[in-house]
Amino acid sequence: MNGKAGLVADAEKLNPLVKFYDPLGLADAEFWGLSNEQTIGFIRESEVKHGRIAMFAFVGYIVHANHITWPWPMQLDGTPFPTVDSAPEAWDAIPDVAKWQIFTVIGFLEIWREAACETHYMNGGKIGEMPATPPWHPNLFDPLGRSKNLTAEQKEKKLLAEINNGRLAMLGIFGFLSESKLEGSVPVLNKIGIPHYDGDYMIPLSKSLIPEVGPALFFPLITFSLFLGSLKRKD
Repeated sequence: MNGKAGLVADAEKLNPLVKFYDPLGLADAEFWGLSNEQTIGFIRESEVKHGRIAMFAFVGYIVHANHITWPWPMQLDGTPFPTVDSAPEAWDAIPDVAKWQIFTVIGFLEIWREAACETHYMNGGKIGEMPATPPWHPNLFDPLGRSKNLTAEQKEKKLLAEINNGRLAMLGIFGFLSESKLEGSVPVLNKIGIPHYDGDYMIPLSKSLIPEVGPALFFPLITFSLFLGSLKRKD
């Protein structure tokens, strides 16, 4: 998948009608003074990662919109899950300690992905791969071991399907967000009745952590520094 030629070839498999489409010229870019192939590796990894998050978000939005929760209390003291009409309202309603737990897990996965891979995805490593974990820990990428016996062709086909599903999920979740802020902006969803959200999607912590976040603002800088460090170490 490295290099512009790989992108062109994959684009024809992903969407035979649109094929290769790059109006911003990102396939010719060189980020941070790195090579074009390294930049393409970064962009493709970002697309796969954001697609996976969007798939989680799309399903999560539907789950919360239908008031589906676990049957047990949310907290040890018996506090139940919040009763809300949408996922962003659920996010605003959960306690700060829950938000910190989510950030901690995300931070660990980000650092592990960048620091533990044998060959970095910007240096020819596999796109979307989660590095192997210690023997005592279940595999984070494939805990059931279902991909062990797949051929290279089957793995490529599944990755292309994942990319397409991720792209569709990104469009889907942005459709939900747009309709919840501007009723009628997505006509199909307007008929469904997406509830209005009064919060600010661009400031997701404005109702809880932002006033007290302090040193946590440095977390993204630390993760990005580790990312660049791991890249140079394995170059």
